[in-house]
Amino acid sequence: MAKTTGFQKFITRKKGSVIKEEARQEKRRIKKERAEAIELRRNRPPSIPRNPSAEADATGNPSGRPSIVKKKPPVEEKMPLNKYIAHCGVCSRRDAAELVRQGKVKVNGTPVLEPGYKMADTDSVTVNGKKVFPEKNLVYILLNKPKDCITTASDTHGRKTVMDLVRSATPERVYPVGRLDRNTTGVLLLTNDGELAQKLSHPSFEVRKTYEVRLDKPLSKADFDKIVAGVTLDDGLVNVDALAHPDPKDRSVVGIEIHSGRNRIVRRLFESLGYDVRNLDRVVFANLTKKNVDRGKWRFLQEKEVRLLKFLNKSFLRRTRSEHTP
Repeated sequence: MAKTTGFQKFITRKKGSVIKEEARQEKRRIKKERAEAIELRRNRPPSIPRNPSAEADATGNPSGRPSIVKKKPPVEEKMPLNKYIAHCGVCSRRDAAELVRQGKVKVNGTPVLEPGYKMADTDSVTVNGKKVFPEKNLVYILLNKPKDCITTASDTHGRKTVMDLVRSATPERVYPVGRLDRNTTGVLLLTNDGELAQKLSHPSFEVRKTYEVRLDKPLSKADFDKIVAGVTLDDGLVNVDALAHPDPKDRSVVGIEIHSGRNRIVRRLFESLGYDVRNLDRVVFANLTKKNVDRGKWRFLQEKEVRLLKFLNKSFLRRTRSEHTP
């Protein structure tokens, strides 16, 4: 057995992230080499038997000449209509389904009322009389939303919207994922990726949101315990994932983590217990924070952040589906 020296602890070890990345690169290299080998085999001309008159080819052709085998064209998976509209950057898949049911969508000039209608490659789709096309350049923008700003694509009353803040960011048409009240500040995602927007908005994915709440008076211990146990509002029970005081000396400031996407849920929760919410700031949405983004400013998401968003809670969904599968 080799004797271990006392200097082993001073040897620089590779980080886990570096080792994982090297493993990924190795898998990609092997996959590429395998694909090249398969492609080379496909393009290689077929061999002719030494005695064509006596031998048959692999397809049973007695002439011995290479047979031409016609390959069936691959069956392309047709896209549901609401998913197609989302890919066009019009809105999320859920909102697209509602547009279809309202009769505002036509396929080849004919109204279609079924969101799951399977699209053909040659189909022409119009929404509210305007022809739409799938987005090619996907854009992801993180905005630190200020007060007095409406979370909508447009406003008939001429009020300032979040779109006014990111208008110079991209020529692509983006829209907000979810909503923040006019006077609620913090992290807001805008994108033209309808599929991701649908995922982050759907309750089944349980996307976490963390808020810093400033109340008009200190939160009592009794009300703190009530919120932790669950509070019933007009539209049902509200369960929070976490509740804490960022500063133990100031009980009027509360940090709350919740995955419910119901309208004004945090404000209604505290108002039901007799508190007035003076300030509400969303500090975390999914795995995104407003770090290094000033109020009213924005930045593009990094590729790693987008990848993490797309795989967010995927293991949770698999587990939930398996539990409900008979």
